[in-house]
Amino acid sequence: MDPCLADAILEARALGFKIGLHSGGTHPERLRSVLPMLDWIGLDIKAGFADYERITRIRDSGVPALACLKEVLESGVDYECRTTAHPDLLPESQLDTLACTLAEMGVNNYALQVFRSVGCNDEALNASAVRDYPSAALVQRLSGLFPTFTLRKT
Repeated sequence: MDPCLADAILEARALGFKIGLHSGGTHPERLRSVLPMLDWIGLDIKAGFADYERITRIRDSGVPALACLKEVLESGVDYECRTTAHPDLLPESQLDTLACTLAEMGVNNYALQVFRSVGCNDEALNASAVRDYPSAALVQRLSGLFPTFTLRKT
């Protein structure tokens, strides 16, 4: 969330472009300021908000992520919430809990992206199998929670 983002958005919009933004949900105040300028936003939700620190290794990182999600949901801007999941980081029970939380908050467009080793330098994660993850039963359950649900594998 570069401080100059709003100016860049305005310049691109002046050229006639539609504006989409991908965000990791780290700066809710800055996000709030640019949301009215967007046509679409993709928001990464890395884990249950209480579990963010375990995933990101950044203290209290779930606080701004939750605030960003609330901003997106209140904005009326078209969006996709998505989680990139690895079974060693987000076992199916945690994915299920996360999805239920998001559905209860009013998320209606959710994508589950299964981890790929491309670009990852963590040897332990790269060595772990993700072949049968998530299970077909969990995918079916999650797809019933959201009006729009996407599974991205491979």
